[in-house]
Amino acid sequence: MNINTGILLITFIVSVILGIIIIPMLKKLKVGQIERDDGPQSHLSKQGTPTMGGIIIIFAMIIVIIAAYIYLVNTNQQEEANRLFPMLILTVGFGIVGFIDDFKKLVLKNTKGLKPSYKMFGLLLISVTYVLYLVYVLNIGTDIYIPIAKTYVTLPIYVYIPFAILVILGTTNAINLTDGIDGLSSSVSTLIISALTIIGITSVIPEVAVFGSVIIGATLGFLVFNLHPAKVFMGDTGSLFLGGVISALALYLKMPLLLLVIALIPVLETISVMIQVLYFKKTGKRIFKMAPLHHHFELSGWSENKVVIVFCLVTLAVCIIGLKIV
Repeated sequence: MNINTGILLITFIVSVILGIIIIPMLKKLKVGQIERDDGPQSHLSKQGTPTMGGIIIIFAMIIVIIAAYIYLVNTNQQEEANRLFPMLILTVGFGIVGFIDDFKKLVLKNTKGLKPSYKMFGLLLISVTYVLYLVYVLNIGTDIYIPIAKTYVTLPIYVYIPFAILVILGTTNAINLTDGIDGLSSSVSTLIISALTIIGITSVIPEVAVFGSVIIGATLGFLVFNLHPAKVFMGDTGSLFLGGVISALALYLKMPLLLLVIALIPVLETISVMIQVLYFKKTGKRIFKMAPLHHHFELSGWSENKVVIVFCLVTLAVCIIGLKIV
């Protein structure tokens, strides 16, 4: 069995076991979903479904990453083992910010959650740390890959650093907006991460192959409980974490521009919100029945399963295209 496949399967099993343990604990703590009255009426039945389930993915990842680190060290791959930590720090850091927000909302019953300024400061601080680590510690350079043209362009350091930070924050926000239907964000994110992991494997970048395989396994394990009808939601804990994973991998591979292709669904979700807000402020009218985009299709008569299947098929198609153009 290929080592990456083995890692994926092991993480999947760990994630499922953690789900079986953690979901009843979340129920006991009454960490339940709070649905908006102005949202799709079909979502009101989700009220009280355990949230903060992103901790299942994070804990599964940490357990297997530690095991993978030990394995790499024992097989004389110390450098590759050490290179797992920057991605681990960024993703866990984002997960912690999301967890604090969820905890304040759901456990402390503070409906506003973490103050937006504090939340943005936390995400920005972690993003800056990751980018500076890539540039000044790992010395990966400031060049980025241009898909289709199949060439690299080296950016000045003063352009690359803010650009990379914007990629992280923008990706995280996009994945967060995609989270709103049973299994949507987790399944779309899994496909995007799979595409980036395949690039890591074909480019012989062991740390990306290992890290990506771990995340795929952990998220698939979570999906067992998150598919419709969901027994648990990921909350900001999971969506910020997965956004961090996608941006971390894309920047590590020097392929942030590829996200415009393979992450088309999150991109469209973000654009739909921007258009809706700007148009409403200007005219007092709405273009979409509701934003983000998945809610528009729901209110147009699509079932949750149909939205997830169609969005996943679109993501699968653009991921295949993305792999062809790199």
